[in-house]
Amino acid sequence: MALKKNEKLKLEIAKELGLLDKVLKDGWKSLSAKETGRIGGILSKRRKSG
Repeated sequence: MALKKNEKLKLEIAKELGLLDKVLKDGWKSLSAKETGRIGGILSKRRKSG
């Protein structure tokens, strides 16, 4: 359950950052370290606050 919730949240954040199309087309590995870090940072903040 937690993995699915995290995955949904990651996709939501990717969409907000305009990266969703890239992720859906080429997968998570297609993102740069900077893009991945931005998603991870936002994910971490949301987990702490929510």
